[in-house]
Amino acid sequence: MNNIQDQLALAPLGAGDLIDRAVRLYRRHFLTLIRIAAPPVVISAAGSALTTIAFRAIGATPSSARLLLYLLVVLGGGTVIVAGSLFSLIVMGGATRNLVAHLLWDEPVSFRSTYRAVKSRFWGLLWASFLVGVWLIFCAWLSFMGFYLVFALLLLLAVAIGQLLPSWTIAVVSVFGSIVAIVLALILFFLLAGRMAYVPQAMLVEGRTVGSAIGRSFSLASGNIRRLMAMTLFTFFATYSALALLIIPLGWYGWVNGVDVSPFGTEWPAWYSIGYEVILQCSHILLAPIWMLGLSLLYVDERVRHEGYDIELMAARQLPEMPELPGVMSPFAPALVTRRTRTFVPPPAPVPPASVLGLH
Repeated sequence: MNNIQDQLALAPLGAGDLIDRAVRLYRRHFLTLIRIAAPPVVISAAGSALTTIAFRAIGATPSSARLLLYLLVVLGGGTVIVAGSLFSLIVMGGATRNLVAHLLWDEPVSFRSTYRAVKSRFWGLLWASFLVGVWLIFCAWLSFMGFYLVFALLLLLAVAIGQLLPSWTIAVVSVFGSIVAIVLALILFFLLAGRMAYVPQAMLVEGRTVGSAIGRSFSLASGNIRRLMAMTLFTFFATYSALALLIIPLGWYGWVNGVDVSPFGTEWPAWYSIGYEVILQCSHILLAPIWMLGLSLLYVDERVRHEGYDIELMAARQLPEMPELPGVMSPFAPALVTRRTRTFVPPPAPVPPASVLGLH
């Protein structure tokens, strides 16, 4: 039991502690987590490869029939990419359930346990992931509009000031305005998007329906902006750092063969574009488990902060699961909703008192 507590101390975590804990768990279960994260990313990689091949062939085909075919392939590849992204959200819920089971009963973190949990609630998770994806798109659009509004106001202010001050002040205010607008847009995005961060976790850990899980996520996700931003930025920079390391051999080979290997190159041959996409998805496979672990730890941490989840988990480790009483619904979610119960000996039924004549 002490080994479990050493692996994941149930105490409120800051942004740095959250990333450190996720990296340590990642190192301990590296191969298993790669297997868990690989299927959704492989699906997205297949969609990216199809889209890249068809998109590059559109400008080179003289046939109208082939043009239509390539457009359909681009549409199909985009659909596959979206399906892979939704599948990643679904797998995230199964990974959280596996992690909490690991905390409670020292169950191993395994591919089979994660995907068994995903299979048990697949269609509900699919619908919930679709709603989360729509919400994220809406948050991104709203954040972009906020960025555009702030940047336009600051640019108008710079032009007004530039009529009274030297012209270089316009450049300074424009750069400063861009930074401020980007920061405010990111804060707005994570403020809104973070409200739906715990929907898969609430469904698989707490056994909630889709609507109830969305409401639960909104009520639980308060004050997580900084940690969510830190996890996102860390994963983003780690992913592209891994990409930079993996892309070096391909870049050298392309440079030797006369390919413009700069990030802004527009004349990449098909083999280089496909290789680049495959390596990009490989870097996602390597780093996706950290994102899954980070959100799982963040979910547990939010419950520790708001609901004393650490005490509940310690009680669940030591005590048998409470029996379900017909017609009685507890207002508190258990540590882990499961049909598997530990050995529970019910109390003996009360014997009714005997009557005066000795009859019952």
